[in-house]
Amino acid sequence: MAEPVAAQTNPISSERMALLFIVMLVTAAGNTAMQSVMPSIGTALQVNDVWISLAYSWSALLWVVCAPIWARRSDRRGRKAMMALGLVGFVTSMALCGLVLWVGLSGWLSAFWALIAFAAARSLYGGFGSAAPPAVQAYVASRTPRAQRTKALSLIASSFGLGTVIGPALAPLMVLPFMGLGLTGPFICFAAIGLAALVLLRWRLPNDEPQFAARGQAAAYSSGPEAPTDDDAEDGAEEYGGAALSEPEEPRRLKWFEPRLRPWVIAGLVGGHAQAMVLGISGFLVLDRLGLRGTPAEGAGPVGLVLMAGAIATLLAQWGLIPRFNLGPRAATLSGILVAAAGVALLGFAGDLHTIALGYAIASLGFGLFRPGTTAGTSLAVTRAEQGQASGVVASVAGASFIYAPALGVLLYNLSDWIGFGLIIALCLAVFALGWRGLASDASLTTEREAVR
Repeated sequence: MAEPVAAQTNPISSERMALLFIVMLVTAAGNTAMQSVMPSIGTALQVNDVWISLAYSWSALLWVVCAPIWARRSDRRGRKAMMALGLVGFVTSMALCGLVLWVGLSGWLSAFWALIAFAAARSLYGGFGSAAPPAVQAYVASRTPRAQRTKALSLIASSFGLGTVIGPALAPLMVLPFMGLGLTGPFICFAAIGLAALVLLRWRLPNDEPQFAARGQAAAYSSGPEAPTDDDAEDGAEEYGGAALSEPEEPRRLKWFEPRLRPWVIAGLVGGHAQAMVLGISGFLVLDRLGLRGTPAEGAGPVGLVLMAGAIATLLAQWGLIPRFNLGPRAATLSGILVAAAGVALLGFAGDLHTIALGYAIASLGFGLFRPGTTAGTSLAVTRAEQGQASGVVASVAGASFIYAPALGVLLYNLSDWIGFGLIIALCLAVFALGWRGLASDASLTTEREAVR
């Protein structure tokens, strides 16, 4: 069956796009709020920096394994169900992480066991929270014409960018003095915010569970509570290649390194490791170069400011540069990774808060171009029927970058600043060299064409 062209694709309404935006924004804000306080929590627990970074590894590994599974399930169960599952995983993980860290900081649990319990609670996000991003990406990609897909996916990616502004901005305000919550306040607050987002999603986003043979004119006469509306039937016909009355043939399973995806996956994997290492180092860099190791509670503010500067730069890339210059996947990927390398070099020299924030912002600007570029490139390399699987590959590759890269970055940084930063720059330049030769041109990717499933 041929992939529908742009004329057959219904645009996503602004209300639905806002709901998708909120799902991504809340999880991003919660995660960056956590990242802004974890260096201080680790210092307060007197835990080595590397172990704080390794506490995320099990969650990241689960993300790599589970994201493709949830992505394939979203093709059968609907995108909304997987978004809801992802939010449940996020809320549960944040609440339990906050609880076990509060117990550890209160002295009722040793630092070792507090960190083990934190890693276990965090794994709920890797296992179940990984259901939401692939579902959101597949929902958007399957309803967006090829020529507009980079821009649409960039808008969704920018929700993460906005979340990374909001999270560090709110985190110091959520370090609550009452009930002894202190540095664990952001965990509890964002668990509550995530719960509100889950209620909003279940209430306002229409059910999109594939009803195949039930779709069409006859479905409107169903009296059941889950009867699809006309809009839902249009969504189903649109996403499943116009086959509203019969179940579509399931496409073959996508692998990471099949020829169509290989260049984009390699770029995303190598560049993702560079980005993960920068993120892992940044909080500890602020504490060290501003002399805040002795007063960890005071570190949340400066770390938050640096993360905010990076997040604003990411938004500039995704809301300003990509749509303004109509950057395609290849252009965004290659230009972004060079800008990121320049920012990392400046970060290596930085010795005060202003220069650290500037270097991190430039690096984030580059990664803010790079990430939507590789995401859109992966999406455009496959057919519309394969968008769910493609989104799972993207999420899995992103998770793979965080299994060991943050801890490796911190370990090398503790050995020598320039070993750590030098490796990151080398990874960025490797992405540029490989991408220059291997990535398909933007013209060939964004041209509307018939694609055989």
